[in-house]
Amino acid sequence: MRRGVFAGIVLSVAGTFAGVVGVAPGAQARALDDVVVTATRIPEPADRVPADISVVSGKELVDRGASDMASALSLVPGVEAPAGGDAGPSSAVPAFWGLHEFDAFLLVVDGVPWGGAFNPGITTLDFNDIERIEILKGSAPVMYGATSFVGVVHAIHYPAGEAANEADAAYGNYGSVKGSTSFVLPQVGDWRESLAADGESLGFADAREIVSNEHALYRGEGDLGPGKLRVDADLTFVRDVPPSPVIRVGTGLTTLTPINANFNPADAKIDEDKYHLAVGYSLPTAWGAWDTLASFAYSDITDIRAFLHLDLSGAADTQNQRRYIDDGYFDTHLTSKISSNTTLIIGADLLYGHGQQTTLNGNSGYTVPLNGSVQPPPTSAVVINEIGTSNDRRMFAGQYAQFEWQPDSRWDVTAGFRINEAEEQKESSDLILPPPQLAEESVSKTMIRPSEFIGASYRVWAQGKDEVIAYADYRNAFRPSTIDFGPDYTPTLLSPETAQSYEAGLKGAADDGRLTYQAELFLLDFNNLVVATSSGALTNAGGERLKGVEAETRYQVTPDLALAANASYHDARFTQYLFFDGVANVQVAGNQLPLSPHVLAAAGLLYAPAQGFSTTVVAQYVGRQFLDEQNIAAVGGYTTLAANIGYRFGRYRILLEGNNLSNQRKPVSASEFGSESFYLLNARTLWLRVTCSWR
Repeated sequence: MRRGVFAGIVLSVAGTFAGVVGVAPGAQARALDDVVVTATRIPEPADRVPADISVVSGKELVDRGASDMASALSLVPGVEAPAGGDAGPSSAVPAFWGLHEFDAFLLVVDGVPWGGAFNPGITTLDFNDIERIEILKGSAPVMYGATSFVGVVHAIHYPAGEAANEADAAYGNYGSVKGSTSFVLPQVGDWRESLAADGESLGFADAREIVSNEHALYRGEGDLGPGKLRVDADLTFVRDVPPSPVIRVGTGLTTLTPINANFNPADAKIDEDKYHLAVGYSLPTAWGAWDTLASFAYSDITDIRAFLHLDLSGAADTQNQRRYIDDGYFDTHLTSKISSNTTLIIGADLLYGHGQQTTLNGNSGYTVPLNGSVQPPPTSAVVINEIGTSNDRRMFAGQYAQFEWQPDSRWDVTAGFRINEAEEQKESSDLILPPPQLAEESVSKTMIRPSEFIGASYRVWAQGKDEVIAYADYRNAFRPSTIDFGPDYTPTLLSPETAQSYEAGLKGAADDGRLTYQAELFLLDFNNLVVATSSGALTNAGGERLKGVEAETRYQVTPDLALAANASYHDARFTQYLFFDGVANVQVAGNQLPLSPHVLAAAGLLYAPAQGFSTTVVAQYVGRQFLDEQNIAAVGGYTTLAANIGYRFGRYRILLEGNNLSNQRKPVSASEFGSESFYLLNARTLWLRVTCSWR
């Protein structure tokens, strides 16, 4: 019933405010450049940052019709981000440097760790009104502390008083509809405001799978005393019906279950209501700029689904979970120019998380035919034989200092040090019926650990807009173990994960700045990586080593036409892991990590003039990989293709878009809840989209 309603609302509101505000047709948003803030918090050119960092502009996202993490990062070297996974079809499972783990990277939205002290909040990440996305490879051990190992994705929206000033509506196959808008609100005194809103209702090849989301973001900023105050208010409502993962049998996926069969209960859903507020204040002082940011988010989540037994008998275990999560973040830091060539940042931050969950499990709750011909019963008709509770509080605090030194115009040296204090308390219970068997446990852990970063970049050569820059860095990071809020009784606190990484590379420009490039070598040693066992519970793997090379280039043929290409070679292996395969312990040291292909590559053509015909094409290749730790279940390489073709006339543009045009249905994400189960790449989607802009 809600399908298309929200899309119509946002378009109507857009038209109203376009008239109220009176934006001129030729008005332009702020020009984007290569200044980045994720690596050091200091705005500086990306070529001076001693790390591998990529930037995807908001204009490119709009031109390519990128509205999820998979499409947004499709031209970033060495990165995969297939949609779906255990968090639901609105989510994704990104992979950096060959590590395919949902929680191994840090997601940041407008300076706030999105997902807080628990897991990245991809489900509520919204790509409407994005100014740019910054992607930093590796950890952020100083500025963001105990939260990341292999990458940071920072989504930055247009600031208050600015916007993409665009509205669109689209209709796709499987009865899908979506719409979005963003615009500047009338200024009140010196208080600048903007608003973005969007909604979607998506269908899939699996007729029961659904995504129905609504989102709104308000941004305000103005002078308060000698400083500037900013306020962000974010509302997100997610209504997902998840698909069923496919079970692996031996060297491949079973053929006994149809590719789009859904074995979840009739009332299956993953619903989330999230309310987020962030307040920031920037104050100029005699010692430098003093910036403070505080945020709080509250999420109410209902998670109902089921997973087939590994024996393919048709029996399934159901779970009905209710979860409440509080996320708090506070950061305050002073940026001081202590000399003409040295900048010092000193600060402290606090990341707080509180998660409460009740799980009603129906183990072997029902049995259904494997051909998917019968819809399973709702969980209300399933006998509950296990009741679990979890109450987890975690607090990550840190004090940090980082300096940037430029002894001359060629050198840029950055070094930072941080003291991390992590405290976690976890209370768990598990009641099994019948007869009643109750298990309870309360555990806590306190850790104090340092983390460091040091890096340098050197401009080897420069002439006009062309340059060659060499860089290298070392990072030492740690993070307390994650909690997946699964249905299993997991009362223990696992050992913290640690990583040391080394990176070296070249970046620069040629042909009067039209050709840009970046290439890096990396090596990361990982200890105590949290992985899922064959039973679905979490454990620490012994050790892993990630190493490889990544390269990207882009050529601006004309102001309207760009060509992009990238390629990566990853070698991600266990160095020590005694894996239990359900029967015995097996040493898998030397084996490739699951779902970690050696070769990734992508190429894109982007032609987007201000008027007339436009088109974008992105092809991605994913090489051969294994589904299992023992490396017996191989999946061959495959290529996906996304493209659009459109025409712009005046303020309007009409486009025909397609994703996964090759219709590949390969396994792309492993379930941590369903034993030996894998989610597949979404089937081909086609869209007809109409946009209106008043920039």
